[in-house]
Amino acid sequence: MASYYSLVSFLVVVPSLVVSQQCDLQFDGRVPSDFTAATFNTDNGIFDPNNVFGQGQNLFFNLFGNDDSIFAPSADNVQTGFRRAELLIASNDGLDASTTGVKTLHFSVMKDASRPLNLSHEYQLVFLESNDFSTNQFALKTGTILGAEESGDPDTLQLFGNVNADPVQVLFATPFAEDVFHNFAVTLDFDALTTQVFYSQDTEALVAQTETLPNDVSGQGQFHFGVLKKGLNGGDNIVKNGEQEPGIDEGIIFGGIFEEDSSAGCVSLSV
Repeated sequence: MASYYSLVSFLVVVPSLVVSQQCDLQFDGRVPSDFTAATFNTDNGIFDPNNVFGQGQNLFFNLFGNDDSIFAPSADNVQTGFRRAELLIASNDGLDASTTGVKTLHFSVMKDASRPLNLSHEYQLVFLESNDFSTNQFALKTGTILGAEESGDPDTLQLFGNVNADPVQVLFATPFAEDVFHNFAVTLDFDALTTQVFYSQDTEALVAQTETLPNDVSGQGQFHFGVLKKGLNGGDNIVKNGEQEPGIDEGIIFGGIFEEDSSAGCVSLSV
């Protein structure tokens, strides 16, 4: 079984911004107010307890990583070049209905002023990993993107399409402004292999930022929410050889995670 040597995560109380869901739900990752540390470490029906350790309350949570946040998919595959702290939805086993038909994934992210990221690194905050682990069909990233042909402002949220595409497509980008929630809705058509991006800040209604774009979202898989920090100077094996500075204490605040059925065109836009 995959495991974290020390996956450090906890929940914090923040202003109650809640994306209003109007369509039929596929899954709901909005944290109930009565969740405790013990709840997160049990079969709670929301998050996979094998990937979550923590304490706290409310609809938002802060995931942060430290020096010990090292992921080990197996005994001989310890990802020492990465630092990872992530949540996975309990019902999303890699072959479930959340990656079939037409679905819209909602989530919000906010900077944690007390745990700033080191933007000389690349961070993946939200992504869909295919069931055979061969690709990410989309990935929300920030920081200095490895292998990017152009070096822009690292303090940017960039939503990439399938990372195995050549070239990889940037579906949407926006400055990662402080002190606001960045709200996303990503409509994924697993039949037509397309993606559409909606975005807003704080309590503003979501607005379509793109048309329906070609993007290979085949392969099903699992949605990841958290902090995946890639190392530097890793050469051909960044997963194991990437360099990480000591004293890591970095985090991102998440909220409003849910997925809805958009097969009939329904997308919740109000916040």
